Parts: sequence; C-alpha cells; structure tokens
Amino acid sequence: MNFRELEYLIAIDEEGHFGKAAERCFVSQPTLSGQLKKLEDELGVMLVERTKRQVKMTDVGQAVANQARRVIAESKTLKEMAKSFHDPMLGELHVGLIPTVAPYLLPLVMPALKEQCPKLKLWLHEYQTHILLKKLRNAELDFLILALPVETNEFEEIDLYDEAFRLAVPLSEDLSNKTQISLLDLKDKNLLLLEEGHCLRGQALDVCFSAGASEYSDFQATSLETLRYMVAESMGMTLMPELSIPRRPRKDEAICYIQFSDPQPSRHIGILYRKESYRQVAFQLIAKVITESIIDHKKKYLT
Repeated sequence: MNFRELEYLIAIDEEGHFGKAAERCFVSQPTLSGQLKKLEDELGVMLVERTKRQVKMTDVGQAVANQARRVIAESKTLKEMAKSFHDPMLGELHVGLIPTVAPYLLPLVMPALKEQCPKLKLWLHEYQTHILLKKLRNAELDFLILALPVETNEFEEIDLYDEAFRLAVPLSEDLSNKTQISLLDLKDKNLLLLEEGHCLRGQALDVCFSAGASEYSDFQATSLETLRYMVAESMGMTLMPELSIPRRPRKDEAICYIQFSDPQPSRHIGILYRKESYRQVAFQLIAKVITESIIDHKKKYLT
C-alpha cells in the first residue's frame, strides 16, 4: 500500500467516476483501475461497486477513503512539522473561514500577517461551518476562523473578537431617520435572511425571535452581498455584521446602517483547531495579530 493508491481511492470517492478520477490524478483509466484492484486485493475487501451506469463506494470503501484522507493529511503534517521545528512561523497553514467573515476580515488582517509572519504561507479556504468542521476533523485544514461556540468539544478555541450587528435599511424606510435603535423597534418587522447552512442565519433568527420580528418566508439569500443589494433595492431590511459595513459608503448607496443600543446583538468570532496540534504557537500569534488589527479598525472606523 502506498500514498498514491490512497489518493486514487479518494479521487474515485469524490468524483464518482473512473474517467474523471483518472484525469484528476493525471493517469490513464486502466492504471487507476489496476491500482484500485491492487489495493482491494491487499486489504481483502471490495472498496468500490462497479456498474455500467455508476461508481459507488461500498461501506468499507467509504470508511477507508475517509481514513485515507487523514493519513495523507498527517503525512503532510509530518513534513511541515519537520520544517517548523525550529521556527513555528515557518511553512504552510490551511485556513478555513466562513463566507460571512472571509471577505471582510481578510483585507484587514492579511497585510499585518504578511508583515509579522513573512515566512508563513496561508492557504485560504471558504466554506459553510458544517463543511469546515468536517475538513478540520479530517486534517484537511489546520485551523478555522468562524463564529463560536460550535456544538462540539473535540477542538480547542482561541477568542478573537466580538462583532456587533447593525440594521441595514433602505433610505425609504422610516427607521432610516434614526441614528440608533433598540430591538423593540424591530417588533412586527420582516427581515431578509441568509439561506440554510450559514451560521449567521441562526444568529439573525435569534435576534428576530427576541425582538418580535419575523423572516421573509419566500426569500433566502446566498450571501451578505445579495442581502445588501436587496436592501438597496428597497426589498426589505436585514442584519449586517459590523465588518461588512463599508468604511466609506458610496454617496449613491441607498442604504442606512443603524447601530443598536445596548445590549447590542452580536456574534463572537474565534479560532478553532485540533487538540494537541503542534502549530499552537503559530495559532496564538495569528490570533494576536488578528485581534490587534480588529482593535485598530474599530478605533478608526467604528467609534
């Protein structure tokens, strides 16, 4: 058994097609099939069901593919561990971020991270929370930046920052005349929200329930930017995290971002990583840089 055979199995699992898996692995289809058969003979089990119409993983094949991902990820970890033994800020890290954080946080922190961690290469991956957790669990990602807490105790956490929500309303809305509102002002209002799968949706629903507001039942957005466009077109109002609010709103943008009075609805953002990870020193330094960058940003633009 070798790593290449495991990579072939993973490709078959993810592509669901021998031809596509072979193309992805840069080998011929007969070579891929032959290596799979060799792996099956060595393990003594059938890993893949082959029919004319489809390729389907057996139960044991799925389990082996999942374990193969971890084995390959850990082999990469060994190489990175050797590189970073004398310098924890040397090498590569794969970072997972949720879509409602990535496009707004990264422009603020990447310049500082490049300056303070010049020998560290960060690969950025954006997925919804449930996918990020799976990839962290399978060692496909080194750490995550997402909303905390998560419903699991299998990982370690590092606090980063709290992010308040603001109400985004069209200028045609009566509330746009206010400089500050309370949750009570949302009573009987309808809010535009993100689709299922975004953790921000659940947080916004909690705000709605506590305020006596409700969701538009016939619309769910795929991103915060879609919500922003909907508000700009006077289709409704929504909650926006502070970092997503433009530093210098365009003069022609027909949106008003209103701050809530205390206690302000907010979310907590942090880092999540596997327990006993050898890169803990790197995670702590990255967290420090992010926290300091957010403090500087809030002083300049959010006070």
